[in-house]
Amino acid sequence: MRKTNKSTGGTSFHDTIIGTTVHTLKQLLGEPVCEDNTGMDKVNYEWEMETSNDDVFTVYDWKEYKSLHEHEIIEFHIGGHNKAITEQAKNEIYESLGKR
Repeated sequence: MRKTNKSTGGTSFHDTIIGTTVHTLKQLLGEPVCEDNTGMDKVNYEWEMETSNDDVFTVYDWKEYKSLHEHEIIEFHIGGHNKAITEQAKNEIYESLGKR
């Protein structure tokens, strides 16, 4: 899993989520490509990544409509071109976190 320079256009939500914090995601995925933690839009944070199979995916909070505390556990959505990609991304995130 790594940051991507590829387009993530056309990715979407396929019912894959991960419960974690902004702080943890920043440590694991680096700085987000989008960060507007005002709660005024549908997304406060978004990361654009690639799986080990070179498939693009995104990780983002969705419709929290509030500023997020860095250590608050929330459900982040994982977007991709299909369910298999989003599940692969979730598995790689959990492996990196030492969870299974």
